[in-house]
Amino acid sequence: MLITLNRERKSSFAALGGLRACIALLTLLSFHCVFAYSPTDSTASETKTEQSTIKDSSIKEGAPEKAPSTTQMTNAAILLYHHVSTQTPSSTSVTPDTFTSHMEYIANNHTVLPLTDIVNAIVEGEPLPRDAVAITFDDGYANILENAHPILKKLNFSYTVFINPDDIGVAPQQLTWEEVKRMQSEGVIFANHTLDHLHMLNDEFTDENWLERVFENVEAAEKKIDSELGVSLKYLAYPFGEYNLALAAKLEENGYVGFGQHSGAVGETSNLLALPRFPAAGPYANLKTLKTKLNSLAMPLVHTTHAEPRVRSNTLSDTITLTVDEEDVSLNQVNCFYSGNNTKTHVDGEKVSFVIESPLPVGRSRVNCTAPSKTMAGRFYWYSMPFFLANDNGRYPD
Repeated sequence: MLITLNRERKSSFAALGGLRACIALLTLLSFHCVFAYSPTDSTASETKTEQSTIKDSSIKEGAPEKAPSTTQMTNAAILLYHHVSTQTPSSTSVTPDTFTSHMEYIANNHTVLPLTDIVNAIVEGEPLPRDAVAITFDDGYANILENAHPILKKLNFSYTVFINPDDIGVAPQQLTWEEVKRMQSEGVIFANHTLDHLHMLNDEFTDENWLERVFENVEAAEKKIDSELGVSLKYLAYPFGEYNLALAAKLEENGYVGFGQHSGAVGETSNLLALPRFPAAGPYANLKTLKTKLNSLAMPLVHTTHAEPRVRSNTLSDTITLTVDEEDVSLNQVNCFYSGNNTKTHVDGEKVSFVIESPLPVGRSRVNCTAPSKTMAGRFYWYSMPFFLANDNGRYPD
Protein backbone atom coordinates (compact mmCIF):
# COMPACT_ATOMS: atom_id res chain seq x y z
CA MET A 1 0.00 0.00 0.00
CA LEU A 2 1.52 3.27 -1.12
CA ILE A 3 1.43 6.44 0.92
CA THR A 4 -0.09 8.16 -2.09
CA LEU A 5 -3.48 7.17 -3.43
CA ASN A 6 -3.68 6.06 -7.04
CA ARG A 7 -6.58 6.90 -9.31
CA GLU A 8 -8.30 3.59 -8.68
CA ARG A 9 -8.25 4.05 -4.91
CA LYS A 10 -9.60 7.58 -5.16
CA SER A 11 -12.54 6.31 -7.17
CA SER A 12 -13.72 4.41 -4.10
CA PHE A 13 -14.23 7.76 -2.35
CA ALA A 14 -15.90 9.43 -5.33
CA ALA A 15 -19.16 7.50 -4.90
CA LEU A 16 -19.56 9.14 -1.48
CA GLY A 17 -18.72 12.61 -2.73
CA GLY A 18 -22.22 13.70 -3.69
CA LEU A 19 -23.76 12.59 -0.40
CA ARG A 20 -21.03 14.24 1.66
CA ALA A 21 -21.36 17.45 -0.34
CA CYS A 22 -25.10 17.54 0.41
CA ILE A 23 -24.49 16.90 4.10
CA ALA A 24 -21.83 19.61 4.19
CA LEU A 25 -24.14 22.06 2.44
CA LEU A 26 -26.94 21.41 4.92
CA THR A 27 -24.49 21.93 7.75
CA LEU A 28 -23.22 25.20 6.36
CA LEU A 29 -26.64 26.52 5.59
CA SER A 30 -27.64 25.97 9.15
CA PHE A 31 -24.86 28.45 9.82
CA HIS A 32 -8.62 16.57 23.17
CA CYS A 33 -5.51 16.03 21.63
CA VAL A 34 -2.77 17.74 23.33
CA PHE A 35 -0.09 17.18 20.69
CA ALA A 36 3.09 17.79 22.62
CA TYR A 37 4.83 20.36 20.50
CA SER A 38 7.81 20.35 22.81
CA PRO A 39 11.27 20.69 21.22
CA THR A 40 11.12 17.27 19.56
CA ASP A 41 12.66 16.08 16.32
CA SER A 42 9.40 16.97 14.57
CA THR A 43 9.62 20.55 15.80
CA ALA A 44 13.30 20.87 14.95
CA SER A 45 12.76 19.49 11.46
CA GLU A 46 9.82 21.82 10.84
CA THR A 47 11.67 24.89 12.13
CA LYS A 48 14.74 24.22 10.01
CA THR A 49 12.56 23.64 6.95
CA GLU A 50 10.81 26.96 7.56
CA GLN A 51 14.07 28.84 7.85
CA SER A 52 15.58 27.32 4.71
CA THR A 53 12.44 27.72 2.61
CA ILE A 54 11.96 31.36 3.61
CA LYS A 55 15.62 32.10 2.94
CA ASP A 56 15.36 30.63 -0.56
CA SER A 57 12.00 32.22 -1.31
CA SER A 58 11.81 34.99 -3.88
CA ILE A 59 8.84 36.62 -2.10
CA LYS A 60 9.90 40.09 -1.03
CA GLU A 61 8.50 41.92 1.97
CA GLY A 62 5.84 44.36 0.85
CA ALA A 63 5.35 42.68 -2.52
CA PRO A 64 1.87 41.51 -3.53
CA GLU A 65 1.42 38.01 -2.15
CA LYS A 66 -2.08 37.07 -3.23
CA ALA A 67 -2.29 34.98 -6.38
CA PRO A 68 -4.72 36.02 -9.13
CA SER A 69 -8.12 34.68 -8.13
CA THR A 70 -8.76 33.48 -11.68
CA THR A 71 -5.90 30.97 -11.47
CA GLN A 72 -7.06 27.59 -10.21
CA MET A 73 -5.42 24.29 -9.34
CA THR A 74 -6.18 21.34 -7.08
CA ASN A 75 -4.12 22.55 -4.15
CA ALA A 76 -4.78 23.87 -0.66
CA ALA A 77 -3.18 24.40 2.72
CA ILE A 78 -5.00 23.06 5.78
CA LEU A 79 -4.15 24.75 9.08
CA LEU A 80 -4.28 22.96 12.45
CA TYR A 81 -4.96 24.69 15.77
CA HIS A 82 -5.83 23.41 19.26
CA HIS A 83 -6.18 26.18 21.86
CA VAL A 84 -6.76 29.90 21.26
CA SER A 85 -5.92 31.23 24.71
CA THR A 86 -3.26 32.74 26.94
CA GLN A 87 -4.15 30.34 29.78
CA THR A 88 -3.39 27.00 28.12
CA PRO A 89 -0.14 25.11 27.35
CA SER A 90 2.02 27.25 25.07
CA SER A 91 3.09 24.25 23.00
CA THR A 92 -0.43 23.79 21.61
CA SER A 93 -1.77 27.32 21.96
CA VAL A 94 -1.95 30.54 20.03
CA THR A 95 -2.95 33.78 21.71
CA PRO A 96 -6.15 35.50 20.57
CA ASP A 97 -4.08 38.41 19.25
CA THR A 98 -1.82 36.13 17.22
CA PHE A 99 -4.80 34.15 15.94
CA THR A 100 -6.44 37.40 14.87
CA SER A 101 -3.29 38.40 12.95
CA HIS A 102 -3.30 35.00 11.19
CA MET A 103 -6.94 35.35 10.18
CA GLU A 104 -6.60 38.96 9.04
CA TYR A 105 -3.63 38.03 6.87
CA ILE A 106 -5.57 35.12 5.40
CA ALA A 107 -8.60 37.34 4.75
CA ASN A 108 -6.45 39.71 2.73
CA ASN A 109 -4.41 37.12 0.85
CA HIS A 110 -6.26 33.79 0.63
CA THR A 111 -9.58 32.12 -0.01
CA VAL A 112 -10.96 30.15 2.95
CA LEU A 113 -13.09 27.16 1.96
CA PRO A 114 -14.98 24.52 3.94
CA LEU A 115 -12.83 21.45 4.52
CA THR A 116 -15.51 19.41 2.74
CA ASP A 117 -15.02 21.45 -0.46
CA ILE A 118 -11.29 20.77 -0.44
CA VAL A 119 -11.68 17.03 0.18
CA ASN A 120 -14.30 16.74 -2.55
CA ALA A 121 -12.06 18.62 -5.00
CA ILE A 122 -9.20 16.18 -4.31
CA VAL A 123 -11.50 13.17 -4.72
CA GLU A 124 -12.98 14.46 -7.95
CA GLY A 125 -9.88 16.14 -9.39
CA GLU A 126 -11.64 19.49 -9.52
CA PRO A 127 -9.74 22.81 -9.38
CA LEU A 128 -9.65 25.06 -6.34
CA PRO A 129 -8.70 28.73 -6.05
CA ARG A 130 -4.92 28.73 -6.13
CA ASP A 131 -4.83 30.43 -2.72
CA ALA A 132 -7.24 27.98 -1.03
CA VAL A 133 -7.02 27.41 2.73
CA ALA A 134 -9.02 25.36 5.25
CA ILE A 135 -8.99 26.00 9.00
CA THR A 136 -9.23 23.12 11.48
CA PHE A 137 -9.06 22.58 15.24
CA ASP A 138 -8.38 19.33 17.05
CA ASP A 139 -10.26 18.75 20.31
CA GLY A 140 -13.41 20.55 21.34
CA TYR A 141 -11.98 23.15 23.68
CA ALA A 142 -14.31 25.85 24.97
CA ASN A 143 -11.75 28.55 24.14
CA ILE A 144 -12.41 27.86 20.45
CA LEU A 145 -15.91 29.23 20.96
CA GLU A 146 -14.80 31.97 23.34
CA ASN A 147 -11.78 33.32 21.47
CA ALA A 148 -11.68 31.97 17.90
CA HIS A 149 -15.31 31.72 16.85
CA PRO A 150 -16.09 35.47 17.07
CA ILE A 151 -13.13 36.26 14.79
CA LEU A 152 -13.97 33.53 12.31
CA LYS A 153 -17.65 34.46 12.29
CA LYS A 154 -16.83 38.12 11.70
CA LEU A 155 -14.69 37.17 8.68
CA ASN A 156 -17.30 34.66 7.48
CA PHE A 157 -14.72 31.84 7.54
CA SER A 158 -15.80 28.23 7.52
CA TYR A 159 -13.88 25.97 9.89
CA THR A 160 -13.89 22.41 11.20
CA VAL A 161 -13.50 21.10 14.75
CA PHE A 162 -12.49 17.46 15.28
CA ILE A 163 -14.05 16.40 18.58
CA ASN A 164 -13.93 13.51 21.07
CA PRO A 165 -17.65 12.93 21.77
CA ASP A 166 -17.13 11.25 25.16
CA ASP A 167 -15.29 14.37 26.37
CA ILE A 168 -17.88 16.91 25.21
CA GLY A 169 -19.61 18.44 28.24
CA VAL A 170 -17.60 16.17 30.54
CA ALA A 171 -13.87 16.84 30.44
CA PRO A 172 -12.44 20.13 31.78
CA GLN A 173 -12.26 23.03 29.32
CA GLN A 174 -14.45 21.22 26.78
CA LEU A 175 -17.42 22.54 24.87
CA THR A 176 -20.88 21.32 25.83
CA TRP A 177 -23.22 19.67 23.33
CA GLU A 178 -25.46 22.73 23.56
CA GLU A 179 -22.53 24.92 22.50
CA VAL A 180 -21.52 22.50 19.75
CA LYS A 181 -25.05 22.57 18.33
CA ARG A 182 -25.16 26.36 18.46
CA MET A 183 -21.83 26.56 16.64
CA GLN A 184 -23.07 24.06 14.05
CA SER A 185 -26.12 26.25 13.45
CA GLU A 186 -23.72 29.08 12.66
CA GLY A 187 -21.82 27.07 10.05
CA VAL A 188 -19.14 25.22 12.00
CA ILE A 189 -18.34 21.69 10.79
CA PHE A 190 -17.74 18.96 13.36
CA ALA A 191 -15.95 15.67 12.71
CA ASN A 192 -14.40 12.63 14.39
CA HIS A 193 -11.31 12.60 16.62
CA THR A 194 -12.17 9.22 18.27
CA LEU A 195 -14.35 8.87 21.35
CA ASP A 196 -11.72 9.71 23.94
CA HIS A 197 -8.47 10.73 22.28
CA LEU A 198 -6.65 7.43 22.61
CA HIS A 199 -3.20 6.61 21.21
CA MET A 200 -4.48 4.48 18.35
CA LEU A 201 -1.23 2.49 17.93
CA ASN A 202 -0.84 1.53 21.60
CA ASP A 203 -0.47 -2.25 22.11
CA GLU A 204 -0.50 -2.91 18.37
CA PHE A 205 1.80 -5.93 18.69
CA THR A 206 0.50 -7.38 21.96
CA ASP A 207 -3.26 -7.15 21.48
CA GLU A 208 -4.49 -9.51 18.77
CA ASN A 209 -7.74 -7.54 18.60
CA TRP A 210 -5.95 -4.20 18.38
CA LEU A 211 -7.33 -3.09 15.01
CA GLU A 212 -10.91 -4.12 15.77
CA ARG A 213 -10.73 -2.41 19.16
CA VAL A 214 -9.53 0.95 17.89
CA PHE A 215 -11.84 0.94 14.90
CA GLU A 216 -14.82 0.22 17.14
CA ASN A 217 -13.82 3.39 18.97
CA VAL A 218 -13.85 5.34 15.69
CA GLU A 219 -17.24 3.95 14.67
CA ALA A 220 -18.76 4.63 18.09
CA ALA A 221 -17.55 8.24 17.93
CA GLU A 222 -18.99 8.65 14.42
CA LYS A 223 -22.36 7.29 15.55
CA LYS A 224 -22.45 9.61 18.55
CA ILE A 225 -21.67 12.66 16.39
CA ASP A 226 -24.39 11.60 13.97
CA SER A 227 -26.84 11.07 16.82
CA GLU A 228 -26.16 14.48 18.37
CA LEU A 229 -25.67 16.57 15.22
CA GLY A 230 -27.28 14.63 12.38
CA VAL A 231 -24.06 14.60 10.36
CA SER A 232 -21.64 11.79 9.53
CA LEU A 233 -18.85 13.00 7.25
CA LYS A 234 -16.58 10.04 8.05
CA TYR A 235 -13.60 12.34 8.51
CA LEU A 236 -11.14 11.14 11.16
CA ALA A 237 -8.29 13.24 12.56
CA TYR A 238 -5.86 10.75 14.12
CA PRO A 239 -5.14 11.71 17.76
CA PHE A 240 -1.51 12.82 18.01
CA GLY A 241 -1.37 12.29 14.23
CA GLU A 242 -0.49 8.62 14.82
CA TYR A 243 -1.50 5.95 12.30
CA ASN A 244 -0.13 2.99 10.38
CA LEU A 245 -0.97 1.30 7.09
CA ALA A 246 -3.27 -1.28 8.67
CA LEU A 247 -5.35 1.44 10.33
CA ALA A 248 -5.39 3.52 7.15
CA ALA A 249 -6.57 0.48 5.17
CA LYS A 250 -9.38 -0.06 7.69
CA LEU A 251 -10.47 3.53 7.21
CA GLU A 252 -10.41 3.14 3.45
CA GLU A 253 -12.43 -0.06 3.63
CA ASN A 254 -15.12 1.78 5.56
CA GLY A 255 -15.21 4.97 3.50
CA TYR A 256 -13.33 7.34 5.83
CA VAL A 257 -10.94 10.17 5.03
CA GLY A 258 -7.99 10.50 7.43
CA PHE A 259 -6.14 13.61 8.61
CA GLY A 260 -2.66 13.64 10.15
CA GLN A 261 -0.55 16.18 12.02
CA HIS A 262 2.44 16.13 9.68
CA SER A 263 2.93 19.20 7.52
CA GLY A 264 2.38 19.90 3.85
CA ALA A 265 -0.18 21.15 1.36
CA VAL A 266 -2.83 18.85 -0.14
CA GLY A 267 -3.48 18.17 -3.79
CA GLU A 268 -4.43 15.59 -6.42
CA THR A 269 -1.75 13.09 -5.40
CA SER A 270 -2.34 13.43 -1.65
CA ASN A 271 -3.14 10.38 0.43
CA LEU A 272 -6.79 10.66 1.42
CA LEU A 273 -6.09 8.37 4.35
CA ALA A 274 -3.51 10.73 5.88
CA LEU A 275 -3.98 14.27 4.61
CA PRO A 276 -1.33 16.62 6.02
CA ARG A 277 -2.09 19.79 7.95
CA PHE A 278 0.19 22.64 8.94
CA PRO A 279 0.35 23.18 12.72
CA ALA A 280 -0.12 26.91 13.32
CA ALA A 281 0.21 27.22 17.11
CA GLY A 282 3.03 27.02 19.64
CA PRO A 283 6.40 27.11 17.87
CA TYR A 284 4.65 27.34 14.50
CA ALA A 285 2.63 30.48 15.19
CA ASN A 286 5.09 32.91 13.59
CA LEU A 287 3.22 34.68 10.80
CA LYS A 288 6.32 35.13 8.64
CA THR A 289 6.89 31.38 8.37
CA LEU A 290 3.16 30.68 8.18
CA LYS A 291 2.93 32.80 5.02
CA THR A 292 5.32 30.45 3.24
CA LYS A 293 3.28 27.42 4.32
CA LEU A 294 0.01 29.00 3.23
CA ASN A 295 1.52 29.44 -0.23
CA SER A 296 3.00 25.94 -0.36
CA LEU A 297 2.18 23.31 -2.97
CA ALA A 298 1.49 19.61 -2.50
CA MET A 299 4.53 17.60 -3.56
CA PRO A 300 3.34 15.47 -6.52
CA LEU A 301 4.53 12.20 -5.02
CA VAL A 302 4.17 9.15 -7.25
CA HIS A 303 5.81 6.55 -4.99
CA THR A 304 7.81 6.14 -1.81
CA THR A 305 9.94 3.19 -0.75
CA HIS A 306 9.02 3.91 2.90
CA ALA A 307 5.22 3.82 3.02
CA GLU A 308 4.76 2.60 6.61
CA PRO A 309 4.95 5.50 9.10
CA ARG A 310 4.99 3.20 12.13
CA VAL A 311 8.52 1.92 12.61
CA ARG A 312 9.69 -0.91 14.87
CA SER A 313 13.29 0.18 15.36
CA ASN A 314 14.98 3.49 16.08
CA THR A 315 17.35 2.85 13.18
CA LEU A 316 16.41 3.29 9.54
CA SER A 317 19.27 1.71 7.65
CA ASP A 318 17.67 1.58 4.20
CA THR A 319 17.80 4.42 1.72
CA ILE A 320 14.44 6.16 1.32
CA THR A 321 13.56 7.09 -2.25
CA LEU A 322 10.73 9.37 -3.31
CA THR A 323 9.52 9.36 -6.91
CA VAL A 324 8.09 12.74 -7.87
CA ASP A 325 6.26 14.03 -10.92
CA GLU A 326 8.93 16.62 -11.61
CA GLU A 327 7.22 18.62 -14.36
CA ASP A 328 7.04 21.77 -12.22
CA VAL A 329 9.32 20.73 -9.33
CA SER A 330 12.94 21.95 -9.27
CA LEU A 331 14.28 18.73 -7.78
CA ASN A 332 17.86 19.90 -8.20
CA GLN A 333 17.04 22.43 -5.45
CA VAL A 334 15.33 19.99 -3.07
CA ASN A 335 16.11 20.24 0.65
CA CYS A 336 15.20 17.58 3.21
CA PHE A 337 15.48 18.06 6.96
CA TYR A 338 15.39 15.69 9.89
CA SER A 339 15.89 16.63 13.54
CA GLY A 340 16.85 20.17 12.58
CA ASN A 341 19.60 19.06 10.22
CA ASN A 342 19.83 19.16 6.46
CA THR A 343 19.81 15.58 5.21
CA LYS A 344 22.05 14.83 2.25
CA THR A 345 19.94 14.01 -0.80
CA HIS A 346 20.72 12.36 -4.13
CA VAL A 347 18.62 13.33 -7.16
CA ASP A 348 18.41 11.05 -10.16
CA GLY A 349 15.82 12.24 -12.65
CA GLU A 350 12.46 12.07 -10.90
CA LYS A 351 13.83 10.27 -7.83
CA VAL A 352 15.07 11.85 -4.59
CA SER A 353 16.94 9.58 -2.17
CA PHE A 354 18.22 10.11 1.36
CA VAL A 355 19.25 8.18 4.46
CA ILE A 356 18.20 8.98 8.04
CA GLU A 357 21.44 8.51 9.96
CA SER A 358 20.26 9.74 13.37
CA PRO A 359 18.39 7.38 15.73
CA LEU A 360 14.63 7.94 15.80
CA PRO A 361 13.17 9.06 19.15
CA VAL A 362 10.32 7.28 20.86
CA GLY A 363 7.12 9.01 19.85
CA ARG A 364 6.77 11.20 16.77
CA SER A 365 9.31 12.59 14.33
CA ARG A 366 9.36 13.43 10.64
CA VAL A 367 11.36 14.36 7.58
CA ASN A 368 10.31 17.49 5.67
CA CYS A 369 11.32 17.98 2.04
CA THR A 370 10.75 21.14 -0.01
CA ALA A 371 11.60 22.18 -3.56
CA PRO A 372 10.75 25.37 -5.46
CA SER A 373 8.21 25.52 -8.27
CA LYS A 374 9.64 26.15 -11.73
CA THR A 375 6.74 28.36 -12.82
CA MET A 376 5.30 29.91 -9.63
CA ALA A 377 7.89 32.21 -8.15
CA GLY A 378 8.14 32.10 -4.36
CA ARG A 379 6.08 28.93 -3.99
CA PHE A 380 7.50 25.64 -2.73
CA TYR A 381 6.40 22.05 -3.01
CA TRP A 382 6.31 20.49 0.45
CA TYR A 383 6.29 16.86 1.59
CA SER A 384 6.42 15.49 5.12
CA MET A 385 7.10 11.85 6.07
CA PRO A 386 6.12 11.00 9.67
CA PHE A 387 7.66 8.27 11.83
CA PHE A 388 5.97 6.74 14.89
CA LEU A 389 8.02 4.63 17.32
CA ALA A 390 6.60 2.99 20.46
CA ASN A 391 8.52 2.54 23.70
CA ASP A 392 9.64 -0.88 24.96
CA ASN A 393 6.15 -1.48 26.35
CA GLY A 394 4.51 -0.87 22.98
CA ARG A 395 3.02 2.46 23.98
CA TYR A 396 3.34 6.07 22.82
CA PRO A 397 4.00 9.21 24.87
CA ASP A 398 1.71 12.23 24.82
